[in-house]
Amino acid sequence: MSKVEKKLLHYTSKAIADYGMIQKGDRIMVCLSGGKDSYTLLSVLNKLNKRPRNRYEIFAFTLDQSQPGWDDTLMRQWLDDHKIPHETLKRDTYSIVKDKIPEGKNYCSLCSRLRRGNIYHYAEKNGFTKIALGHHRDDLIESTLMSMMYSGQIRSMPPKLLTDNKRHILIRPMVYCQEKDIVEYAKERNFPIIPCNLCGSQDHLTRQRVKQLIASLSQENPKIPSNLLSAIGNIQISQLMDRNLWSFKDLDAARITANGSDLLLEEEQYDPFAFPSTTPPQTTTIQPMRSE
Repeated sequence: MSKVEKKLLHYTSKAIADYGMIQKGDRIMVCLSGGKDSYTLLSVLNKLNKRPRNRYEIFAFTLDQSQPGWDDTLMRQWLDDHKIPHETLKRDTYSIVKDKIPEGKNYCSLCSRLRRGNIYHYAEKNGFTKIALGHHRDDLIESTLMSMMYSGQIRSMPPKLLTDNKRHILIRPMVYCQEKDIVEYAKERNFPIIPCNLCGSQDHLTRQRVKQLIASLSQENPKIPSNLLSAIGNIQISQLMDRNLWSFKDLDAARITANGSDLLLEEEQYDPFAFPSTTPPQTTTIQPMRSE
């Protein structure tokens, strides 16, 4: 077992435990897109499942969106070699996206929506209890900044999510894993990567700009990515501005008035503009100058 594999197993296992992502007997549908992230997730979950206390079912689901150049032959061979049950479902969402979105615009939103609909339908039809996605730490912090700067909301990708219709639970077991470790692991394992030709040709995507911003700031302070991840899970509601989550108008009624006279300042002693000091003010007497 390599160093990077140990690291990925550790952080994935920790995330699963911290957020209660997987229970014994779960039927987990891992969404395998053919990219480095989903390959890594599937490989790590498969290895964790071999531990004595872990017993769950893993199934690899791939959606063939009819993109030009798509060839999953090597991927299917890899799955067979690792004895992982799988299925590829072909749906021509590529033509829909190209038809609806003007050239040069961001395809990601519509593409994701169509892909999500097919994933949910397949999971419900086949009775899977969890849908596992390969998002990692960098995805979470980039999504947070993108949401704040371009949507005016503080939101990201939760580690565990119950869908709006309450029929599916999404899990993201790699939320503690760094993308650089996943890149190294993918090279080490020589995954048969399938490139995404739909949005890969689009330059200046928002996510790429945010990724570059974080990378630039990290050169000055390497702790910035980990601090951003910690911030997502350390929300101080009273220090923000959301009136739906914090009742600012009720604070006056909630204030406790001090009853003890020793806690109150005399009116003549109170100066709101005085700089706080721990020592009493010094009195200086100016002596007149002597005449020579």
